[in-house]
Amino acid sequence: MYQELTFDQLPKAVTMLTNEVSELKRLLLEKQAEPSTQPNDKPLSISEAAEFLNLSVPTLYSKVSRGQLPVMKRGKRLYFSLPELKDYLKAGRKKSNAEIEAEADQYLIKSKKG
Repeated sequence: MYQELTFDQLPKAVTMLTNEVSELKRLLLEKQAEPSTQPNDKPLSISEAAEFLNLSVPTLYSKVSRGQLPVMKRGKRLYFSLPELKDYLKAGRKKSNAEIEAEADQYLIKSKKG
């Protein structure tokens, strides 16, 4: 990528570099203006959590009262953490037959060695 430049090529090279730096600056400013894709730490209300989980609000209250959902309580209000709700959904994932068979094989291999 490195190439020798002659004195006559310097003005053209400087112009190209200036254009590249301007483009990089524009891209950085554009990226800063975009809303952050980081998960927001703002707690969710009961209705927001119900919408995220695709459940009705009464079903959500029922799950909270049975201790099935991670919840934060402040006074009479319930709040939910988005990362905790995502973990809750992932924990309910059922394993495929292939995954179950692989775990069984691993268990059998370990039990034969021990």
